[in-house]
Amino acid sequence: MEYVNPEGLRLDGRRPMEMRQLRAEIGVVSRADGSASFEMGNTKVIAAVYGPREVQNRSQQMNDQALVRCEYSMANFSTGDRRRKTKGDRRSTEISLVIRQTMEACILTHLMPRSQIDIYVQVLQADGGTRSACINAATLALADAGIPMRDLVTSCSAGYLNSTPLLDLNYLEDSAGGADVTVGILPKLDKVTLLQMDAKLPTDIFENVMQLAVEGCKAVESHIREILLENAQTLVIRQGYGS
Repeated sequence: MEYVNPEGLRLDGRRPMEMRQLRAEIGVVSRADGSASFEMGNTKVIAAVYGPREVQNRSQQMNDQALVRCEYSMANFSTGDRRRKTKGDRRSTEISLVIRQTMEACILTHLMPRSQIDIYVQVLQADGGTRSACINAATLALADAGIPMRDLVTSCSAGYLNSTPLLDLNYLEDSAGGADVTVGILPKLDKVTLLQMDAKLPTDIFENVMQLAVEGCKAVESHIREILLENAQTLVIRQGYGS
């Protein structure tokens, strides 16, 4: 299949270095301490944050920092595949761990010792880039909850198909068998918190693809900050994430 036509357009009409449309909203779950929805094209996710609160399992309590927990799931209607795996499958467990570790890198956990922060993310509609969308939604939800952070962690993917680097892969591009690089960064601190690649690439091409993903992360950061600015009067935004 030709993923970039002679006119330089992808199957969905985008240029190789063009992101899908971004949409976001905060405060979408009324009973959560913080929540957000985030859309990257047709991929739609929702995140809810509870805490900081008392640790439910005292054996997990840490005297010098907060306990961060994360649960990732996909709605049964999120894809065209009706035989979705049940909650707790291996992929969901792996992505939950990835999101938790990524968020731990930005949360100032030492400011909230002996407490617990729960992050729940659910994919409502999947069309590629779900883990990036989940990370971006979780970042917004944490900001909505007033959780102190070093910076806003943002995520985006890039791939390499038909000898062409492509930004922000959709499902068809993601499932084409080419290299796919997912990156998470702390933009203001210029620090990478997540780097996953599911195929081998020559070093020079990998660097180009990774840099493209980083640029995508920065575009997401700009969008998230616009959302926070628009809602600044209704948010209790605490210092600590590079405002």
